[in-house]
Amino acid sequence: MRQVWIPKTGGPDVLEVREAADPTPGLGEVRIRVAASGVNFADLMARVGLYPDAPPLPAVVGYEVAGTIDAVGAGVTRLKVGDRALSLTRFGGYTDTLIAPEGQVQPIPDMLTFEKAAAIPVNYLTAWLMLVKLGAVAKGDTVLVHAVAGGVGQAALQICKHRGATVIGTASGSKHARLKELGVSECIDYTKVDFAEEVKRITGGRGVDIALDAVGGASFKKSYRALGPMGRLYLFGVSSFAPGDRRSIFSALSGLLSMPRFGPIGLMNDNKGVMGVNLGHLWDRAAELSAMLVEIGELVSQGHLDPVVDSTYPFADAAKAHARLHSRQSFGKVLLVP
Repeated sequence: MRQVWIPKTGGPDVLEVREAADPTPGLGEVRIRVAASGVNFADLMARVGLYPDAPPLPAVVGYEVAGTIDAVGAGVTRLKVGDRALSLTRFGGYTDTLIAPEGQVQPIPDMLTFEKAAAIPVNYLTAWLMLVKLGAVAKGDTVLVHAVAGGVGQAALQICKHRGATVIGTASGSKHARLKELGVSECIDYTKVDFAEEVKRITGGRGVDIALDAVGGASFKKSYRALGPMGRLYLFGVSSFAPGDRRSIFSALSGLLSMPRFGPIGLMNDNKGVMGVNLGHLWDRAAELSAMLVEIGELVSQGHLDPVVDSTYPFADAAKAHARLHSRQSFGKVLLVP
């Protein structure tokens, strides 16, 4: 099999392709010949050395794949050889051959390409956790989605539209026209204005019901300010800690120092809530995650959700895939294809 490795910390150019023997599925496992692997910001943070959950380097990262099952281990009953399938994986996703427990694997809806299928697990589960499982997003709600043109942002937009919520999104100005076409009610160019003040203006001073923020640092404080009474803020990343393609201790420390401190008395008095979400820390809730993936898959099959793919890169161009995502120019999901 072929895999993309991070041999050491550094820029995208450190990524390299290596070969190894094909693995064999064990009890309760299936083997997937991977057609597409998702690239996530956590992978970039691992590469620059700012992701504490990442395995020690050298390592293969990657949280999600889609492909075809070509072997099954003893005890597998739900899936069979030849099934098109997607899977979450705790690292190891940058590969052309993956072993996964049957419980982490779901069939791919017939109408989906492998590329669109690989864009589902991390992005849609993260958005679903925040908006549906925890946020109880409902018709009439107003939701602030940062980086609405990104993978999680597009998943959140589609879920909000399906449930009747209005989306205010932050993105660079060049993306606003397309975002409007896709259903974003109001776009805010975060590079030019204070998004918290803009949210208050757009909502007539009321604020939003839900805010999704993976920027980190001072952005968390502003997102909290943008909430209205009974508003919920979900924190799920710190992309501002890595503004460049290499590690910056200064940026990371600045981000940490600008983080807000949410006190219980203040939260009670404001009637607001703050919650963190880290999909990678929910592996002991695999059955619940799989149940959510089934729900998401049904909505995909019904046409309510449709993953947006920005670009695909062969393994040999993995550095370009990382650079594309890190540039903040992508619109939707960036993928690796073997």
